Order: sequence, then structure tokens, then C-alpha cells
Amino acid sequence: MSAPSGHRRGAVRGAGRGGREPETVRLRHVRGPARPGAGDTDDPPTTPTPRTRTGLTWAARLVVGTLLTAAIILGGTMFRVWQTARVDGDRPVDAVVVLGAAQYDGEPSPILAARLRHAVALYQEGLAPRIVTVGGNRAGDEYTEAEAGTRYLERNGVPAGAITTVAEGADTLGSLKAVAARASRDGWSSALIVSDPWHSLRARTMARDSGLEAWTSPTRSGPVVQTRETQARYILRETAALLYYRLTHASAETENTGLG
Repeated sequence: MSAPSGHRRGAVRGAGRGGREPETVRLRHVRGPARPGAGDTDDPPTTPTPRTRTGLTWAARLVVGTLLTAAIILGGTMFRVWQTARVDGDRPVDAVVVLGAAQYDGEPSPILAARLRHAVALYQEGLAPRIVTVGGNRAGDEYTEAEAGTRYLERNGVPAGAITTVAEGADTLGSLKAVAARASRDGWSSALIVSDPWHSLRARTMARDSGLEAWTSPTRSGPVVQTRETQARYILRETAALLYYRLTHASAETENTGLG
């Protein structure tokens, strides 16, 4: 009976030693060698060349900047043409200067007649002791624009002694230079320039550049101010003509630009 008992004890001891749960062995996954083309390679990855991208960016910025600057200059000049057209700078001066326009055998065209009517009103208000008419003639014309203006003024009550006729000038700039020379010779310097509303800023700019102390008193009647379409066309034309003058100091009329 002792042997079986010993066998059980041994079995129990064996169970005690081997009865514990076996320890879990955790294996780390070891990567194998990288396959060619699947991992890192000796050659660096190809990336877009930043120089091309930067060059395009600067070119685009230059184009956008140029267009924006041109738009600001154009819009600003157009606004100034419109703004000056709406302001009457009438004040006491040495002379009212009527810029010439077309005449037909000594009779003013509707545009010139509107300017002359306005000049008569300024003279009658006592703003100046004299009215200056200015403008030359075309080949074959018997009268100059200045002479046609003088005839109109005399018929409408302005004394001959209060009229100065400057029969020179084929364009705005030439006419105002001739007036400035006459003013210097006669000893006066300040003037109210009478012209169409949209022409006023360019005329004033040229008059001041010619040496006159100039302000403008635009007409409020005549063909130039009759319709919105006409007004828009003249504003665009005068904007272009003024920019041309500021760039070149030449008259767009003389250079046959079609700007008038």
C-alpha cells in the first residue's frame, strides 16, 4: 500500500511543478530586407522644380500689378474729368477766354455759340473786363474761329473795346499758348476758360502749363451735353486725350490721334 501512496505523492509533486501554465513567448516581427523599388532607395525622390513655379508666380504678379495700376490711373483720370465738368470756378479775373470751335462762313457752330453765350453771361456779371476769342481757321476759310466769335459778341452787346481777338491756334494747346503770349504782352495773367464741360480739365491743365492763372467755367447747354450717350463718349475721349497730353506734352488734336 505504500508504493501506490508514494506514486501519488510523486505525481502530486510533479503536478505541482508542471501544473503551472506555460509562459507565453511573444515574438517580434522582424522585417525582411526591403524589396527593390518598394522602400528607400539610394536616389532621392523627384520633386517639381521650384524655380519654374516661382517664375510663373512673379510673372503673374507683374501682369496683375500692371493691369491694376492702369485701371487706377484710367479710373482716376476719368473721375477728375467728370468732377471738373461739374464745378464752375467763376470768379473775378482779368479775362474770360472762349476756346474756339467750328465756324461756318463767319457764323459760330452750335458748340461755339453755346460757349459764346456763356461768356457773355460771365461778362455781364462783371467777372472780367474783357472777353478773349481764340482760334485759327482751316484752309479755304474766310474767317477764323476767333473772328467768328468776335462778330457774335458784338452782335450781342459786348463793346468792341472789351473784346480781344487772338486769331491763332489749330488745337487747344496752340490756342492757349497764343492766349498766354497775348496776356504777357498786354499785362494780364488770370483767366476763366470757357469750353465744354468734359473739355474743361484738359483746357485748364494746358492753360496753367502755358503760364496762365486759369480756372474753368463750363457751358451748360449745347450739343455736347444733350444726351447721356454723348456725354459718355466725350468723357472717354477727353480722358484719353488728357492722358496723352500728360505723357507727351503734345496735343492729341495736332498728332492726329482721333481723340479731338
